[in-house]
Amino acid sequence: MSRYHPPLLTALLLPLLACAAGTTQAREVAAPADHVQADGPYVFRNGEQLQAKWICADKVESRTLPISTAGSDIAARCGFEHTVHVAAPNAASVSVLPPVPRIVALSDIHGQYGLLVRLLRANKVVDAQDRWALGTDTLVIAGDVFDRGPQVTETFWLLYGLQQQAAAAGGAVHFVLGNHETMVLYDDLRYVNPKYLRSAQLLGRSYPQLYGPDSVIGQWLRTRPVLLKIGDTLFLHGGISPEAVQLALDPARTNVAYQASLGLPNAEVKADPATAPLYDGRTSPIWYRGYFDGQLDSDGVQAVLDQLHLKRIVVGHTSMPHVSTFHGGRVIAIDSSIKNGENGELLFIENGRLSRGLLDGTRVPLAEGVPGQDDR
Repeated sequence: MSRYHPPLLTALLLPLLACAAGTTQAREVAAPADHVQADGPYVFRNGEQLQAKWICADKVESRTLPISTAGSDIAARCGFEHTVHVAAPNAASVSVLPPVPRIVALSDIHGQYGLLVRLLRANKVVDAQDRWALGTDTLVIAGDVFDRGPQVTETFWLLYGLQQQAAAAGGAVHFVLGNHETMVLYDDLRYVNPKYLRSAQLLGRSYPQLYGPDSVIGQWLRTRPVLLKIGDTLFLHGGISPEAVQLALDPARTNVAYQASLGLPNAEVKADPATAPLYDGRTSPIWYRGYFDGQLDSDGVQAVLDQLHLKRIVVGHTSMPHVSTFHGGRVIAIDSSIKNGENGELLFIENGRLSRGLLDGTRVPLAEGVPGQDDR
């Protein structure tokens, strides 16, 4: 079982710590790409119709079709390779669920669709046609599909479809919002792949407007949770800091507050006392890194767990080489650096037993992480 040493982990974390909300202003938005080979579909609701748009060889293609109560199928043109089934608008997500026998979890996909599909196929979460294969089990994605990588659109449609297929099989797919979802929706585009800035130009909308309330994926995002408790395990993107325990004591109320604030200007949500704690760059549930950088020791983590009546907290956001256990199993880090496009891992929780699934489909124990010291 591999073990990280504090100086090494600190070296790994320092670039990430520089990405906290208060220190990223120096990064500039990229220039749009010169050409988009394939992107889409972007699907918008317009009265009783759906309007689907693709960019194929740098040209916009469109299709309009009626909305059906049974759902509407949109055949692939370019971009996402599978037919999209647009269901009725989603109801608000559930925040607290009873325990289930088997949960698979991952996070921080960041547009690496090809690697995601390899990982899900190898571990039999999906079949060879990328359809749900996990039966009555549960898949949790702990945020950050947006930004960096070149296949964000494909990733969202895959997860959107898997959620429908899992529900039909008696299982579940839960997408938990990350900080990059909130960033894109409030028009912080510093990490957006240049491909998508070109797509937005061609489609005549800003990039956030491609995920506005009238879009199918935009509406879906606005009904997703930030906090999801399944049995004795809390899933979220960043973490629960001691300062934010109140937010986790009533996850349904916190999720509603996040959902209502999505798409509001960054300055507005940070200036409003009602929403500022949701977006604080050091302590909020979508940004916190204190389990790993020395801010909080194991006793402090246990105190948070005790207040929330939890056994463990599962988080993404802070990149690791492997799915790793910290603080004696109290915190599980599942950002396995998929965003780099080279490797990725899944967390399996099966009747309380934890393991990680590798890119070749083998299962091994979790890596054991040692928190570093915050040198700021």
